[in-house]
Amino acid sequence: MEPRQPRRARGAQRPNPRPQPRLAPAAQLWLFPGAPGLHSALLRRAEATRQLCCSGGRLAVLERGGVGLEVHRLPARSDGSGKPKCLKLGKRMKIHSMDQGAEHLLVLSSDGKTFEYSYSIEPARFQSILQEKNVIHIACGDYHSLALLKGGELFAWGQNLHGQLGVGRMFSSTPKPQAVQSLTGVPLIQISAGGAHSMALSMSGNVYSWGGNDCGQLGLGHTKNTDSPSLVEVPDNQKVECVACGGAHTALLTQDGLMFTFGAGKHGQLGHNSTKNELRPCLVTELSGNRVTQIACGRWHTLAYASDLDKVFSFGFGEEGQLGNGGKHNQLIPLPMKSPSNEDLQFESHHSGKELIIIAGGNQSILLWVNKENSYVNLRRKILTLNEGTVKRWIGDVGTKQWQNSKREIRDIFSSAACLTGSFLMERGTGETISIDVDLQMARDTFKKLMEEEWISSMIVTCLESNLLRALPFLSPHQEALSIFLLLPECPAMHDSNNWRSLVIPFAQAVCKMSNKSSQVLKKCWASLEASSLNTLVQILKTAIVSELPYMTAELQSHCNIKTLLEMMKEVHEVNKANCHLPEDIFNIDELSDLLNISAETETLFLWGINQVFDYHPSLVIFSHFPFVCNLQCKIKLLQADSSIKMQRSAAKVNLHIMVEGKVESPTLMLRIRRSHLVEDALHQLSQVEDTDLWKALVVEFIKEIRPESGGVTSEFFHCIFEEMTQPKYGMFMYPEEGSYMWFPVNPKFENRYFLFGMLCGLSLFNSNIVNIPFPLALYKKLLDQKPSLEDLKELSPVLGKSLQEILNDEADDLEELDIYFSIPWDQNDVDLIPDGISVPVEQTNKKDYVYKCIDYIFNISIKAVYEEFHKGFYRVFDQEIIKCFQPEELMTAVIGSTDYNWEDFEKNSKYEQGYYISHPTILMFWKAFHKLTLGEKKKFLLFLTGCDRLHIRGIQSRGIVFRCPETSSEKDYPRSLTCHSILYLPKYSTMERMEEALHIAINSHRGFASPEILLP
Repeated sequence: MEPRQPRRARGAQRPNPRPQPRLAPAAQLWLFPGAPGLHSALLRRAEATRQLCCSGGRLAVLERGGVGLEVHRLPARSDGSGKPKCLKLGKRMKIHSMDQGAEHLLVLSSDGKTFEYSYSIEPARFQSILQEKNVIHIACGDYHSLALLKGGELFAWGQNLHGQLGVGRMFSSTPKPQAVQSLTGVPLIQISAGGAHSMALSMSGNVYSWGGNDCGQLGLGHTKNTDSPSLVEVPDNQKVECVACGGAHTALLTQDGLMFTFGAGKHGQLGHNSTKNELRPCLVTELSGNRVTQIACGRWHTLAYASDLDKVFSFGFGEEGQLGNGGKHNQLIPLPMKSPSNEDLQFESHHSGKELIIIAGGNQSILLWVNKENSYVNLRRKILTLNEGTVKRWIGDVGTKQWQNSKREIRDIFSSAACLTGSFLMERGTGETISIDVDLQMARDTFKKLMEEEWISSMIVTCLESNLLRALPFLSPHQEALSIFLLLPECPAMHDSNNWRSLVIPFAQAVCKMSNKSSQVLKKCWASLEASSLNTLVQILKTAIVSELPYMTAELQSHCNIKTLLEMMKEVHEVNKANCHLPEDIFNIDELSDLLNISAETETLFLWGINQVFDYHPSLVIFSHFPFVCNLQCKIKLLQADSSIKMQRSAAKVNLHIMVEGKVESPTLMLRIRRSHLVEDALHQLSQVEDTDLWKALVVEFIKEIRPESGGVTSEFFHCIFEEMTQPKYGMFMYPEEGSYMWFPVNPKFENRYFLFGMLCGLSLFNSNIVNIPFPLALYKKLLDQKPSLEDLKELSPVLGKSLQEILNDEADDLEELDIYFSIPWDQNDVDLIPDGISVPVEQTNKKDYVYKCIDYIFNISIKAVYEEFHKGFYRVFDQEIIKCFQPEELMTAVIGSTDYNWEDFEKNSKYEQGYYISHPTILMFWKAFHKLTLGEKKKFLLFLTGCDRLHIRGIQSRGIVFRCPETSSEKDYPRSLTCHSILYLPKYSTMERMEEALHIAINSHRGFASPEILLP
């Protein structure tokens, strides 16, 4: 205790109080400005003090046991008179911590209940706030309050004139706590409030600010008030460990012991040797060589404790003596606080077994020296989180007496996005930037362990379904909040097909309801995921879609669910498309191809008079609006549906014309062709057709040959005409190298045929035919508005492509010695890629531009007019939107077919009619002879059977051969085919030799209907 002072003689004047603090025995308490009476009162109970806090006119002292607190008026009288106000919560209630504003006191009870005491209301008493909530941290501004809940939610109430509640500007003030929705899901660890601004610190070390900002106290680089939390950019991405708010300034303490300040600097409270305001966090350079471990802010002054020096530094407003500088002057830079003898205060806490606590509030500074076991040393509570020990304890507690407590923890953590995110945060070092905030591998392993226990698994699913998924922070713009959308897909419960409606659909609904800003943040996180994690997300969505498909046509809600899942899948697909983490076919849902018979359904809808069939039919909505989930078979069905609809409409118009106008019009597009003048006849007739004629079913007839059944020899026609027009000797296309793909010529021999050639390509696809047109993949990229690349040039011209790649790979300084110039030999011409390119050498600095110009010239510039004609012709048949659902490789396969032959399935899927069965002797001989053929001979057989030696995407092997025995035939006859239906008319042969002979003659004739034996006279 302090020595008793001698009694003052009656009438003697009271001595003037000294502005310096008084040193207590054992150096347990310091007050700035000094107040002997108050100092003595506090000193007597220093060891019994749990917490001190100052506001502009009051000092609150909380007893160590938390039973009650005293409120002293400031500035204190020198003689210690002025009885403090004693406050208690009530019987059996203990106070954990407190904070106070200009006119109110906020206390937090030991059991997490919050109470508010207003100094300006009579009769004054504690009012319960957030009665049903478990609060772990409180903070007071001048006229507003903040409360952080155990589950991570942040609530604010009080004055909101400057947006300091962080809930928008719906009201100027409110006594009812409001959730700060923008920070929902962010695992917060500390909150602080200034005069009219608020700050929050997350477990990741990120700082969020909102409220009054007239002096830049939010650290956002401007002076506009902000009514919603914004992320503060700390220099060098420093991880912040503590935040403190003054009246209109803010201080941050980083993991490395650096101190940053910003906001009002009028009195030097920023410590930058200036009175200027700072709009962004600025390093307090005077302290940067020392490790700061504590900070505190008064209204206009700041304190910092440098533990390596065992000194407390002060700066800012000092007219009340609160800086401990031996006077009442302001300080613009941090200087050590001094004792009454004008010596620097120095504390050796690492030797004394005691801890120094610094407190600043209003114009008061207090240094409290307490034993390390005092609860004041660690008042801060944390939100619930998972760790390895917790997981082991939960698993071990199943079925024991402790299970009820574990169940409460499971319920609390798995109902809170903030708690889950806080459980798996990535460790971020100083200055380190990480693309995502959570450790997904740790989450994956932890969830797997927990879900192996049935009781725990059941609880987790219930919590996710009933609580977490209903409160996902889909409107938050902050990455930390949105990290929950990365964690949930790692939980095995999300993969269970039984949970698609209760878990996955609400999850997808939340993603689809995101604002543009939130969605962009989440997409950025997706783009940073490893391929395995992104694939996990895709598989969850695919499983849910497949599970929902059986209900799609019967339930309207199911249709909506699938659309929601697909909308989210579309977002993921766009991210993957931009970053190429996963193969494109990962997104395909093969089950869609078997969903229904599109042709039959579209016919029914057409008869109902529905014009926009794609907007009404559920499966077609999927195919047309979400083509990325459709495999190639589905997309071919989409084309077929489009063709079928157009053909039906054309047929309906024909019937209408006949009924109303008496006009006679063919329901088909008939081409009558002379085989000897195949190209001329076909192109002449196609040049005469109207656009609507192209949407009719195409029927081709070779003049003076047998009239075909069911649509004619369409496949054979396309095969023959493309075979003739693409021959090098025909001269329509150029071949850069021997055996290479063909390309458009620089100087075309034919002026008008490229448009008609494009029409032919479109008609072939429209009528479900395939032909071997030897274009490279680059053509299909151009049809889909994608740019060809160097890889495409390597495919078209391997020699030129390889040489350009070598130029790119060559890092030698003497590249110019190779005598390469901005000129290129192409299609028998030397072309300058730039003006006077033959004189401009290729060097290291311009070689990329040279390669780009080569590619651009070959694929774009040199063929601009010719390609545009082809493009117009192709899209005269098709809508571009239908074609654009394909990837270039898929469109190429749809046009030219596949060479992925499976001859075993070809045999297995064959059918037998009109006298044949699977074990018929002739059939057995046929298959034996067929399997003896070479690959080239088998391809010739396909050409004989179908009119093409390649496989349609539907797969000839999935259809097989339809065998029929001709009614009148002998062993002298040869096999014939009906190419449109893969029907083989096979005479009955008695010997293997005759079977092999007849088969070879048939396939080498290259024709079915056009065989000489069946020509008409």
